[in-house]
Amino acid sequence: MAGLLMQRVAVLGATGSIGGSALDVIARHPDDMRASVLAAGSNVDALVEQCARHRPDHAVIGEAPRLPALRDGLRAAGLPTLPHAGARALSDLVAGDGCDTVVAAIVGAAGLDSTLAAARAGKRLLLANKESLVLAGELMLQAARDAGATIVPIDSEHNAIFQCLHGREAGPEVRRITLTASGGPFRGWDRDRLAAVTPAQAVAHPKWSMGPKISVDSATLMNKGLELIEAHHLFGLADERLDVLVHPQSLVHSLVEFADGSTLAQLGLPDMRTALAVGLGWPRRIASGVGPLDLAAHGRLEFEPPDTATFPCLRLAREALRSGGTAPAVLNAANEVAVSAFLQGRIGFLSIAALVEDALAAIAAEPAQSLEALGDADARARRHASHAIATGAIA
Repeated sequence: MAGLLMQRVAVLGATGSIGGSALDVIARHPDDMRASVLAAGSNVDALVEQCARHRPDHAVIGEAPRLPALRDGLRAAGLPTLPHAGARALSDLVAGDGCDTVVAAIVGAAGLDSTLAAARAGKRLLLANKESLVLAGELMLQAARDAGATIVPIDSEHNAIFQCLHGREAGPEVRRITLTASGGPFRGWDRDRLAAVTPAQAVAHPKWSMGPKISVDSATLMNKGLELIEAHHLFGLADERLDVLVHPQSLVHSLVEFADGSTLAQLGLPDMRTALAVGLGWPRRIASGVGPLDLAAHGRLEFEPPDTATFPCLRLAREALRSGGTAPAVLNAANEVAVSAFLQGRIGFLSIAALVEDALAAIAAEPAQSLEALGDADARARRHASHAIATGAIA
């Protein structure tokens, strides 16, 4: 991109694993791009340290009471970076003229407002916050279309599909899209073994370095279920044209089958910097820092169908996709509550899926006509799941 205007990038979720990977790629191209906005949830020290390294114009801390600590930290470091706090400040910054590209890597429903603000402002949106599409896919994509925003998915699977389709929506020539899944740390386990799983075991992913919430979602296969819903919105395919294969090597990131019998796949080492480099450079290819894939050294590529009887979250996500409307919002909200309770040691591993299934059965799907309707469904599902945990209805 040398010779073009400097690309100014807002990195939301900067102190997380995806945010750190994004900053690594940005730093490799100092003549072409810079981090102009960094945002984190509550870790002031890590955010100040990143500001010292990347010199952004603005820094945002999600928790408003942490603003004085951020201000003092930036001042003590002698940095001119302007401090901000709260969701409204973040949305205003990503919608403003201080950035051209937004890396949306805030985990969970908390990332929806800023992601939607970036889409409405017509920015290039590198989307790692899958919950934005799960919760409000139709509204998000319509906002992007209306404003001329470019969405590049950064999940390795959707980024692979994006590459195979050359950045276009899947048309009638696409027969099927298959997302690959590592199978998580408990692939091959039965439910008796899963009943005794600890949070420490669940966050120890065998291939990817991720935060605790996403790691647990991978262990339950909910992550893949959310990705099915995301793929439906991103590529315009109905449920019956979306599939999942377990691929424990995590080298084939997804596959696209075409009407002529051809299947294209994207392969690479399991490193998020590849997908981020695609998003930051597209349609150009830029250096990511990821090494080449030596297939001879890896030896074998294995595939198997997912075990949805043992890991029902994938089945529940597909059911929510078929139900449509507010059902995916209920699925996502109940899952966030359940995962948080599991990580706190309040419920067992198998109770995550049980809580999600209970919420889906109790809260009927309604049309998702507005953010207010989706927010109401989200809140109802959280209350329902929290009550079930508090009363021991699902332990």
